Amino acid sequence: MQIDLTGRTALVTGSTQGIGAAIAAGLALAGARVAVNGRDEQRVAERIARLREQIPGADLVPAVADVSTAEGADRIAETVPETDVLVNNLGIFARADPLEIDDAEWRRYFEVNVLAAVRLTRMFLPGMMERGWGRVQYIASDSAVVIPAEMIHYGVSKTSLLAVSRGFAKKAAGTGVTVNAVLAGPTHTGGVEDFVYELVDRSLAWEEAQRTFMREHRPQSLLQRLIEPEEIAHMVVYLSSDQASATTGGALRVDGGYVDAILP
Repeated sequence: MQIDLTGRTALVTGSTQGIGAAIAAGLALAGARVAVNGRDEQRVAERIARLREQIPGADLVPAVADVSTAEGADRIAETVPETDVLVNNLGIFARADPLEIDDAEWRRYFEVNVLAAVRLTRMFLPGMMERGWGRVQYIASDSAVVIPAEMIHYGVSKTSLLAVSRGFAKKAAGTGVTVNAVLAGPTHTGGVEDFVYELVDRSLAWEEAQRTFMREHRPQSLLQRLIEPEEIAHMVVYLSSDQASATTGGALRVDGGYVDAILP
């Protein structure tokens, strides 16, 4: 399948590392102009430099802002007044005893993982609808469906994104704009490596630690390994394309078969 996003502008939140960086690379490789977002100007500049090494001639825009705040969203709008593809990737996660998570932490997870995406959708969706073309995506998680006991607050925030995605898809009905959620399974990122070593013996080499983690803590996975960020990005790039014009209002799984259901 030949995916050509030439002439399209994409904004990927939280794209200086991990899944977001892989998505930014995938979209740029397909020809899109990509706004790379992060809170730290130096980290954004470093990611853009690495992407330009990977993809000579890539059209990349620094979008430095904390999009979990209204002020940050406004700053993004100044940098990228219009976007054709909005990928709400920004998210935080950490394990915590559910009885120890206080109100402030619950609010923080909602602000970062849910409200930031809602705010940007509210900002960019009207223009997409007026122009008759657009793609909005939310990077959710298998944890939206299989709530993990060690991070309920994270799981609940990702469940919320499924509802947000379905609701905005209905708002955009018939306009040429599609809205979808991507259910990412356990993925190999720097943050996840730290998380894995919180749950398994730190003396283990990474490959053995990964296998132990999957066997003991994610045994439902049919892939039986962590997913690489690029594998998530492939789905996002497809959903950003003309070829995905009939896919909207969905929760599409890139979870390695982790969710034990025929339908999402």
